[in-house]
This record gives sequence, structure tokens and C-alpha cells, in this order.
Amino acid sequence: MRIGEIAALVGLTTRAIRHYHHVGLLPEPERRPNGYRAYSVRDAVLLARVRRLTELGLGLDEVRDVLADDAGRELTEILEELDADLARQEADIRERRGRLGALLAEPPGATGPVSPALAALLAQALRTDSPSAAKDREYLTLLDATSTGNQEIFGLLGTLVADPAVVELYERLDALGDATTDDPRIAPLAADLVAAVPEELFAAIPEDGVVVTGFREALLAEYTPAQAEVVGRLMEVLVERGRG
Repeated sequence: MRIGEIAALVGLTTRAIRHYHHVGLLPEPERRPNGYRAYSVRDAVLLARVRRLTELGLGLDEVRDVLADDAGRELTEILEELDADLARQEADIRERRGRLGALLAEPPGATGPVSPALAALLAQALRTDSPSAAKDREYLTLLDATSTGNQEIFGLLGTLVADPAVVELYERLDALGDATTDDPRIAPLAADLVAAVPEELFAAIPEDGVVVTGFREALLAEYTPAQAEVVGRLMEVLVERGRG
């Protein structure tokens, strides 16, 4: 058989067969006097086996290992490994689809994909339309996506976000939207915010703080001047006590 004929027989392209020759997967057959390759039935059986193995998901190196073992002992082992790998992919796809389903169920403007730890934390949070609370959720989402080791911090925040008094603190911060930086409500609110933070949280804060260089300024820029004064004082205490 010529290359076009064997390709049609086993359902491969001539280009694929030439590639198998190039990578050493398929030995070069003898050539006829006119220079054309002369393929045998044995070559066709070998190519059919290659096609079946690649359709199962084996790479060419794995196919080569299987073909090198005439007794077929390695084939079972490799197929078992392939089956286990496909099972892992299946589990990963189910988990990703589950997260996608949760995202599709969220209302517009939700925070987006988050880790299981943060998802559990946000599920405990009391419902509020406070703009300040929304900013905190966005900050937690950013912390979740860009940092590691926040599982403990998210766990410690569970009782905090479920406390109705915290919603009141957010509302007091919202009320400072039009205030000036000398507003007498700033200092008491900052003190109340610090008092609301669980003591265990200070110990869980990394020594280098909770924000990278430059982020503090960017975060405070999201608030009005009076609100930024409150948030800035809270951040300073968090960093100082975390280092202590």
C-alpha cells in the first residue's frame, strides 16, 4: 500500500503518518524501486493501534511506551493512569461548574469568583445597602485574589460581619460623606471601629501589614476626606497592633 492508501484505510492523514515517521513512532517501510513507501498490513495494524491510543488521550511518548511492550503489560498500567487523570479532570470540572453556578445565581454587581473561605464569610454577612460595606467586600475580594494565608483572617471575621452593630458602624461612616476632616464624629467612630475588631485578628495580621506599598493611598482615595480620616486611623491601628 502507498501512504495515501494506508492513510485512508486507518482513518489518518498522510501528514500524521509522516509525523509518526519523523518522531520515530512508526518505522520507515521499505521503498519500491520508484521511491514510494510500501506499507504492509502489519503497518496498518500498528497505525490503527496508534490512532486508538491517541483517541483515548495518550500522548505520543506514552503511545511509544505501549508499542514497545509487545506483551501489552504496560498498556494496562498507562490506561489506568489515564483513567485516574480523567477522573481528576472530571472532579475539577464539576467543582468549577459548581462555582460558576453560584456566580450565575448571584445578583448583578456581586463580587465575583472567590475562594471557599471568603464565600463562607460573605454568606454570613448581614444584608446592607451601605456603600462603605460594599467597599469592604471589594477589598476582601482583592485580598483573597492577591494574597495567601488569609483563611484564618476570614474565619475570624465571621462573627464580626454577622454583628448588627457593624452595620450601624458602616452607616455612621456613610453619614460622613459630606463632612470635613475636623468633624467631631470622626474620632469616636474610629475608636468604635477599632473596638469592634476581634483581638485574635490582630495576631493573625502578617508582620508586613495587610496592604502593599501604595495601596493604602489608593484605598483611602476611594473615600471622601472625612471617611478617609476614619479608615486611615483604623488601618494604622491594625498595622501597629499586628506588628506588636
